[in-house]
Amino acid sequence: MPTTGNTASPGTGADTGGGTGTGAGQSWTALRHLRHLLDLLDQGAPAEQFAPPPASARGPRLDEPDAAVVAEATRVALRIRRTLGQHRRREAELAALFDTAGDLARLRDPDAVLKAIVRRAKLLLGTDVTYLSLNDDEAGDTYMRVTDGSVSAAFQQVRLGMGEGLGGLVASTARPYSTGDYRDDRRFRHTTTIDGAVTEEGLRAILGVPLRLGTRVIGVLYAADRTARTFTPDEVALLSSLADHAAIAIDSARLLDETRSALVDLNAASRTIEAHSDAMRRAEDAHDRLTDLVLRGADISDVATAIGAVLQGGTLIHDADGTELARSGTDSGQPSARAVAASRTGGRAVSADGTWVCAVLAGPELLGSIALTGRPDLGDADRRLFERAGVVTALLLLQRRSVAEAEDRVRGELLGDLLTGAADPASLPARARRVGVNLDHPHAVFVLHSATAPRQRLLAAAARVAHSRKGLAGLHHDDVVLVLPAEHTGPGPGPGPGPGVGADAAGLAGELGQGLGGPVTVGAAGPVTGPGRFPDAHAEALRCRTALRALGREGSGAALGDLGFLGVLLGDQTDLGGYVRRTLGPVLDYDARRGTELVHTLRTYFDEGTSRSRAAEALHVHVNTVVQRLDRIGRLLGHDWQRPERALELQLALRVHRVQRPDDSAALPPA
Repeated sequence: MPTTGNTASPGTGADTGGGTGTGAGQSWTALRHLRHLLDLLDQGAPAEQFAPPPASARGPRLDEPDAAVVAEATRVALRIRRTLGQHRRREAELAALFDTAGDLARLRDPDAVLKAIVRRAKLLLGTDVTYLSLNDDEAGDTYMRVTDGSVSAAFQQVRLGMGEGLGGLVASTARPYSTGDYRDDRRFRHTTTIDGAVTEEGLRAILGVPLRLGTRVIGVLYAADRTARTFTPDEVALLSSLADHAAIAIDSARLLDETRSALVDLNAASRTIEAHSDAMRRAEDAHDRLTDLVLRGADISDVATAIGAVLQGGTLIHDADGTELARSGTDSGQPSARAVAASRTGGRAVSADGTWVCAVLAGPELLGSIALTGRPDLGDADRRLFERAGVVTALLLLQRRSVAEAEDRVRGELLGDLLTGAADPASLPARARRVGVNLDHPHAVFVLHSATAPRQRLLAAAARVAHSRKGLAGLHHDDVVLVLPAEHTGPGPGPGPGPGVGADAAGLAGELGQGLGGPVTVGAAGPVTGPGRFPDAHAEALRCRTALRALGREGSGAALGDLGFLGVLLGDQTDLGGYVRRTLGPVLDYDARRGTELVHTLRTYFDEGTSRSRAAEALHVHVNTVVQRLDRIGRLLGHDWQRPERALELQLALRVHRVQRPDDSAALPPA
């Protein structure tokens, strides 16, 4: 039994072992192949490595069930590989989209955003060219905005009408489109411009997806290759996802750019408003300051100083006639009449040779002008401030004119009462003191006439003189009359204007004539003291003015005493002694001091017909003595004493001196 058992056991064991050994070997081979598939999956090996090994490399031959298991396991492994590959690719795409979204979110410049979009699209899809077009709503088309990988200038500048080409179709339908070979794809509306640009760039496969903001399409994002191929749905989805991110980034960048521009505009507007507000405050302060000066009764000089201080320049103020009223901080002269006229016409301050000029107006009436020096670069705000100063100056001038007119009425009434003698003489001094005139002091009366200046201008000029010298001016019987404190209280010693009212008249004629630009004739009388003597003085001054015009002495000024014997004849009170004194005074005084006979010699000289030899015979002296005496007389009377007019005056004075009574008012030396 043991032997039988031993023999059977190995045999059986051998058979069994042999059979079992072969089956075990085959099973082990199948298991190793399955393990190999798992290793390939773990390693991410390429698909070709998953194929079963050739029969010669399999070792023991697999039976059909095991071979079927191995084949099925291989197919499952390949499916798993594809799934893992898809997951890895999707993960990579999602990571790329996430990175893209982060990159786009960090960008602030619209151009940088667009360039980043096409660059990222090219990296994600691995195409030859990527580009982006934006819609032009006004033109009704879409235009190429950014490219990456393009080499054709025509392609980079192409514009597509809505519905034209692949991009125009995407832009008009808001749907993605792709083509494996654009040149042969008849689905799209081909145009010469688009086809030429595509051909020049060498593109064949093109994918375009819309850039959408809600339901609105703002552009198209493209990916293209220069070889024909088909874009997969995954590529379409990937580019569409990128386009969605890009549209949001583009809109965000646009909004940010608009916000930035709005902030810049807002800041500029804020600065403008602030500057305008400062200018308004400054203008209001200046206006209040100037108005306060007017209300406080400040004079025109104070206003000129205030204007110069506010505008930091020199100031000149003139009236409508060009007469300077005030000056502050400048040596400049009167502004040009053309600049004043331009400012008056335009109603604005104008610049002339570095000086700003503003007409001072009351409606259409020109009251005067303001000139601002030292500010050639006057800005708009300061220009308006300068013009506002003109308004305030107009108020002051109107106020001054109203006051002056009221004072002139009072002064005119006082002047009329003085010259007519109709009012109570006792009340006149008090009325005069209220307007600053002291009738207790000697005053002269002047009657004026101008053949060139209008009467009102002459009256205005006379009024200015009266105000400056504490006198009176006005119209009396259609004549302009001045009553002024007499600068000289006595008659002149000679026949010409001397230190008397005649000298005052001559000076007044020159002053007024220069101011009015034409001759002014002035007849004078006085000085007189007390209200009762003014009517006679006015009548005498009027006769003197008439005589001056009759004698052809327009533009001169004199008193009747300065007109020689004619003045004596025109005078109401014949002052023969005064006439002799004014005519022969220097010779009479010389004879009185030296005991000479120059007066007698002069009379004899005229009696003998101005013959020196006959005069010498009549005087019983040598002719040289007569010559010496006549030279002395000439030095005393002036070199023109022998002119016919002077000679006549001298002869008349000599005759009056000969017949004058000893008790005459003017005592004279004996003849």
